[in-house]
Amino acid sequence: MTKQTLNKMSEEQISAGLETHTEWIELNNQIQRTFEFDDFVGAMKFVNAIAEYAEQVQHHPDVLIRYNKVMLTVSTHDANGITHKDFELAAKADGLA
Repeated sequence: MTKQTLNKMSEEQISAGLETHTEWIELNNQIQRTFEFDDFVGAMKFVNAIAEYAEQVQHHPDVLIRYNKVMLTVSTHDANGITHKDFELAAKADGLA
């Protein structure tokens, strides 16, 4: 993990990240996206895949499940804000969805 990965991003950097990840929003010093699946089983498969990835990289999002919808909220607690590590997780989640 690089030092850049753990440094809190500037508002300009966050805006640039959100331009790349257009379905994510910034909310309360975190980034967030809701994913929608065909059914509960699809949502749970996604959650399990995210959980596996999160364990590998030791970076865990908050997860809210509502039947076929999964909301991920992520920030880097050690940096007290949004870091490149959060956008790495966002990219992985986008790919898994």
